[in-house]
Amino acid sequence: MNTLLALVREDAGFVVSAELVLIATIAVLSLVVGLSEVSHAVNQELEDVGSAFGSMNQSYCVQGLKGCKACTPGSMFQDDYDDCDQACDIQPNAPKNEGW
Repeated sequence: MNTLLALVREDAGFVVSAELVLIATIAVLSLVVGLSEVSHAVNQELEDVGSAFGSMNQSYCVQGLKGCKACTPGSMFQDDYDDCDQACDIQPNAPKNEGW
């Protein structure tokens, strides 16, 4: 019985656990915000890389060869415009109300 009363009356660990819960909550919220910003930054950088690849001139032209009674015709390829070749094509969606 004395042990039970001693456990009920002892509150030294309560303050520490309440502080740990507060610190853990702040840390988790900070991580969520930080990871969200990292996600946006990674998406922007990948969009820049995609725009850089899309803006490369992929066309080529090879002149034909001629000589010694033989000739080889040339070859040519022209790069056409692709969708999403411009920078800032990826736009975030507005938040939706999910009916809660």
